[in-house]
Amino acid sequence: MSALFSHAIRWEWTAKNPISSVRQSAKRLTTPDVLTPEELAALLGKLPEPLRTAAELDAFTGLRRGELIGLQWQDVDFETLVIHVCRSVVMMVEGLPKTEASSKDVPLDAALAESLLKLRLTSPYNEPENWVFASPRMKGKQPYWPDGLWKRYGRKAVEKAGIPKRVAFHTFRHTYTTLLTQNSEDVKVVQELLRHANSRITLDLYAQAGMAEKRLAQSRVVNQVLQRGPAAV
Repeated sequence: MSALFSHAIRWEWTAKNPISSVRQSAKRLTTPDVLTPEELAALLGKLPEPLRTAAELDAFTGLRRGELIGLQWQDVDFETLVIHVCRSVVMMVEGLPKTEASSKDVPLDAALAESLLKLRLTSPYNEPENWVFASPRMKGKQPYWPDGLWKRYGRKAVEKAGIPKRVAFHTFRHTYTTLLTQNSEDVKVVQELLRHANSRITLDLYAQAGMAEKRLAQSRVVNQVLQRGPAAV
């Protein structure tokens, strides 16, 4: 609602955003599911192209859904292994990335670059200005509808992989963040990879500690205390 009123102000339909006076909470109603490395590998093995490459790219770069389907081949630099985030496509409307931080370049792993190159070589829409995930139904003039693509192929793949979780495109971004933090990567590096304005967003809304990490942290405290305490009688 706040975004709608902000647009209305820009179009001079109203002079005030009443939502700015409403007390809002950033807390999520439910904790989003994340995939383990084993689940992610199993799911990728069940996904058909081009959804497999889309999911792989999403899971290993953390691109937002609109940024993912908004990619054009000219945005992918295979020589320097960098993805330029130039636009976001939401409801088939092309716009700018979410924030200034969202426009930062994203590193492209060599294995990911190979997957993208294979997709480009097999795609009839492989010119620089073409969409990476161009829709054949629309003759390449627009990218796939992500929801339709996931409903048609993604849900079946989740079932075939035996994953009892709610999985959608945004699950891959949450999974990427969580795996980075579980690997004890520097918080600033994780923030930059996710292209968040600050690290609080990264830690509060996206990262989740796994049971193994929590158990290890707990054991460190137990050992720290018990090893220094009085000897057992």
